[in-house]
Amino acid sequence: MNKIVLVGRLTKDPELRSTTAGFSTASFTVAVNRNFKNKDGNYDADFLPCVAFRNTATFVSKFFKKGSLICVEGRVQTRSYDAQDGSKRYVTEVVVENAEFVGGKNDGSTPTVSTDTTYMDAPAEAPIDVMPEYDISKSDPYENYDKDVSLSDDDLPFL
Repeated sequence: MNKIVLVGRLTKDPELRSTTAGFSTASFTVAVNRNFKNKDGNYDADFLPCVAFRNTATFVSKFFKKGSLICVEGRVQTRSYDAQDGSKRYVTEVVVENAEFVGGKNDGSTPTVSTDTTYMDAPAEAPIDVMPEYDISKSDPYENYDKDVSLSDDDLPFL
C-alpha cells in the first residue's frame, strides 16, 4: 500500500498550471516538522514536494497560500526525466489526492473564501433572504425510485 498523510505549512504559494490536455495541476512544497528535537533543541523540518491535479489543484491554489497549514493525503511517486545536460534525473514527490484545511479561523492559516459564485468560490454562508425556500414535508424522496436515471460525465462530481 502506498499512502501518505502530511500536515504542514506551504513554503510558498502553489503554482497553478494546465497540462496540454487542459487539466489543472498545482505544484507546492509542504514543510513538515519532525516530532523530535535536534542536538540544538530545535525541531527540524522536511520539505516535501507535492503535486495535485484537476479539482484538487484548483482547490489548493485558490484557498492555500504561503504559510497556510494544510493536510494532504496521497501517494509517493518517483519519476525520471532527461535533463538538458543529458543526465537522467529522478524526482520523488507526493501526488495529492485530497487536501484539507487544518486549524481554526483564528490561527491565521485559513485564507478568506471569495464570494464569487463559481464552483470553487461559493460563499461559506448565503444571506438568509436569498436562500431558497424548501419544504421537506412536501417532498417524496422515493418518487423516482423505480425510474431509470440518466447521467452524463458532467453530472458526476469526480473524474
